[in-house]
Amino acid sequence: MKTLETGSQIPAFIAEDQNGNKIDSSQLIGKKTVVYFYPKDNTPGCTVQACSIRDGYEELLQHNIQIIGISADNLASHQKFASKFELPFPLIPDVDRTIIEAFGVWGTKKFMGKVYDGIHRMTFLFDDKGILLHVIQKPDTKNHAEEILKTFELK
Repeated sequence: MKTLETGSQIPAFIAEDQNGNKIDSSQLIGKKTVVYFYPKDNTPGCTVQACSIRDGYEELLQHNIQIIGISADNLASHQKFASKFELPFPLIPDVDRTIIEAFGVWGTKKFMGKVYDGIHRMTFLFDDKGILLHVIQKPDTKNHAEEILKTFELK
């Protein structure tokens, strides 16, 4: 697994979120952007992480930070997840793993003695020019919004 490195430009992608809104990475320039990858909708850790971002969303917006969540779940799964937990930010379904692979977050994982391939939970913080400033390798799911603000040195 070769993860995107600090100083890299945000990878080019065009995708639709759970609401059918088109997201073009070239249009993310002008604001700080956080792209976070998570393993699966409606699982305990992923739900806690998404709700942390939801709860801190207004403060993130006040600091001109846009948030995008990405997993390999399908559109229907993202729609249910976003609706159930009232998530105000876009979730991109990446079933074919194009974006996931471009960021380098797909790889071998271990859980309860099992070895398998999957998405590594990681968060990428880009400046307003689309340059990668920092990768949070192991996000604090319960305090992720706070962690993002601290990483951007806004708290």
